[in-house]
Amino acid sequence: MDTVVMPQSWWPSPAKLNLFLHITGRNATGYHELQTLFQMLDTGDRLAFDINDNGIIAMSESLPGVPDEDNLVVKAARLLARHTGSEQGATIYIDKQLPMGGGIGGGSSNAATTLVALNHLWNCQLSEDELAHIGLQLGADVPVFIHGKTVFAEGIGEKFSPVSVPATWYLIVNPGVHVSTPAIFGEPDLPRQTPRIQWSDYRYESTRNDCQEIVCKRHPEVAKLLQWLVHYAPSRMTGTGACVFATFSDQQEARDVLAKLPADWTGFVAKGVAESPLQLKRQEVNTAPDNM
Repeated sequence: MDTVVMPQSWWPSPAKLNLFLHITGRNATGYHELQTLFQMLDTGDRLAFDINDNGIIAMSESLPGVPDEDNLVVKAARLLARHTGSEQGATIYIDKQLPMGGGIGGGSSNAATTLVALNHLWNCQLSEDELAHIGLQLGADVPVFIHGKTVFAEGIGEKFSPVSVPATWYLIVNPGVHVSTPAIFGEPDLPRQTPRIQWSDYRYESTRNDCQEIVCKRHPEVAKLLQWLVHYAPSRMTGTGACVFATFSDQQEARDVLAKLPADWTGFVAKGVAESPLQLKRQEVNTAPDNM
């Protein structure tokens, strides 16, 4: 008999956008130094967790093409168990809506949600900063999702501060190609000396995505999508792609363009938020009677 996941049991795993991405150099270990604006969205995947006492951690169903051993969700749960000494386990359910390899944070967000949810469900009592430290071992974007706020980020993406940006609606479009992040960062022609900016000087119009030109050369479908989308609204690639976003001040305008998408592309409309749905869920469970 299949397990029925109750609505209140789901934990949100929201998407993000890189509203810009500047590569400013490399650190002593060879990692690229970045500046970016992580914009949290109100839309994404969701996960649920069936807790057990036998220590077994597994997906209820493996994601297509992703063995459990390679899934960041499973890795996050096992890392938390090792760090805390927890002897509990979990069967993990995922309602996958975000495209994998799209540059909107799907895997990193899933890992962050796993850490936040199991910290609560296993009663580990780790702080947000402790969870972020664990999450950094899984990827530079994971701490951003754990903190759950729209932020201006620097370093390898781990140094950030919350910022206020105007309320905006976004149309996010997936051109249906997979972009390899290591391959893009390994390109000899990738810009790596973009001057640093101060947050007080940030303007969308004066920034760019340093990866966009390289990705468009390697993946013509991304270039084609950008050329199509920019006719309707300011548009840019997020992260290392392949997803592209367009900005709108009105939800209906974004939905109208979504309805015009060619059949080969898929997309969704989301609102930019200061605090992510995961952050709101954590606040909800931490203030609930008897801490749920």
